[in-house]
This record gives sequence, C-alpha cells and structure tokens, in this order.
Amino acid sequence: SQLGKPSTLLNAGKTTNFIYEISLELQPGEIEIINKIDTRSKIMDRLNALADKSATLNFKSLQSKMFQNNLVLIDSLLPEILSKIVQKYYSSELKTLKELVGWLEKLNPLQFDSSDGHEFYTVKIKRFLTDIALGMMPAKCWTGLYEASGGYLIVKEDGDIVCYHLYDRNLFEDYLLNNTQLETASSRRHQFGSIYADDNGQEIRLNLQIRFIK
Repeated sequence: SQLGKPSTLLNAGKTTNFIYEISLELQPGEIEIINKIDTRSKIMDRLNALADKSATLNFKSLQSKMFQNNLVLIDSLLPEILSKIVQKYYSSELKTLKELVGWLEKLNPLQFDSSDGHEFYTVKIKRFLTDIALGMMPAKCWTGLYEASGGYLIVKEDGDIVCYHLYDRNLFEDYLLNNTQLETASSRRHQFGSIYADDNGQEIRLNLQIRFIK
C-alpha cells in the first residue's frame, strides 16, 4: 500500500549483514577514532576515513549462512553482486536499485562478456527482487516455491488498485526494480558499521535493507 509510509521489501536484520575484510591493518587508536565518528552519515564518513588511509574493502561472506545459501540458490554470483551494491550505497549518493544496477552495468566488476548487449546485473537483481517479493526470507531456507500464486496488488495514493500478475513477469520485475531503494537501518540494533578485529584481520559489516520508494 502507498497510503502510508513506504513498505519494506527486505527487512534489515543481522541476517542481512555483509562482511568485508579491510585490506590493511589499522592501529587500535585509528580504529577507535573511526568508530567514534557519529555524524548523520556516519557509515559513509567511516568508509571515507578508511579510503583516506588507502584501505579497501574486500567482500568475505554474509553474516548469515542461511541468507548466503538462499542467494546462491537464486544465482551463484548474487552474494558478490549484492556486496558491490551495498558497498556502493554506503559510500556514495546512489540509493535506488535502478541507479545502483545501472552503475554496476557500466563498471562490470565481475567482467561479464557484455559485448552482445546482455544486461547480466539487471536480470540477476530482478530475479532477486522477485524472489523476495514472493516469499524468500533471509532466515528461512528458500526452496524457490513462490508463496503468491497470482501476483501483487498495489494500492496507490489515490486509492486506485494496480495488479501486477505473474503472467506478465517482465512488467512485475520492472516495477520492483524501478520502485525500490536501499536504506540505512539501525546500526546499533543490527550491529554493523563499526570496525572490529577478527582472527584473520580486521573487518566491517554493512547492512542491506530494501524499501519501496513510494
């Protein structure tokens, strides 16, 4: 429904945290200074502070093995693709899925052969959004069986109802891609955005939450 606050498509939780390894070892004092950044855009500012030290983030895994396996079931490269989207969201002004996927298509970090015009990232993210919309949850084993057999009913601000039926899958997927964005959930509640030490080095978690634009 668009009558109230835009609904979430994917709710945040510790299960939707992406773990990144930090490429260089920071001193304890440096970690403390960065973690104490508490501005309105503190996650972005912390990542900028790391960039100023020439540190890069390398995706390691999702915090939840269940969610990671759910993503791999949809597409084996989805964890890596989404990690790029999440990192870009927290380090730039891009926030809509359409903007972020467009950026990925141009950058092509996974070096897909796009010489024939294949939109690899767009198609994979559309499938991801569709599976979320029709039943996939991060903390539950995803079998690929849709809970909704018909489609989606959208109640617009003026009270009109729009139906997106699964028989017109392309229209449904386009709707999801064009009308969703990433947003920042509570970093304290979901325990992300701070640098911490791991047995193999230093890491930071970034969280994925997706909400409808309107």
